[in-house]
Amino acid sequence: MLYPVAIEPGDEHRAFGVAVPDVPGCFSAGDTLDEAMANAKDAIELHFEALADAGELPPLPSTLTEHSDNPDYAGWVWALVDVDTEPYMGKASKINVTLPDLLAHKIDTVVGSSRAYKSRSHFLQVAALHELEKMVALVGVGTKS
Repeated sequence: MLYPVAIEPGDEHRAFGVAVPDVPGCFSAGDTLDEAMANAKDAIELHFEALADAGELPPLPSTLTEHSDNPDYAGWVWALVDVDTEPYMGKASKINVTLPDLLAHKIDTVVGSSRAYKSRSHFLQVAALHELEKMVALVGVGTKS
């Protein structure tokens, strides 16, 4: 998944700072922009490990557009960090799912035409995460197991 990161510009006297707005408390830095980006990915992954240990799912990323007008990051540069969240969701289990043929066909069409999804299972996993996040926002239903 692509997580927006805000990068506070650095120079020869100050490191580049990185904040991950969708992952509260997740920050990083680096002496160069490349180092800051690599450290941001490491920081996100470490944060997701801690969430998994606490029985929490990784948060879903927002879009760059949703963050770009945030005054807390005025003058910062935005970038995307690609993080595979699957390792932080626990062991995979096979389940049988029944879907109407037309719905399965539409899902397969989207999966086949988009690099955002690795497979039908990945598509369903992302859809489930979106629904869980909506339920947490609407009624406070937790995602802890």
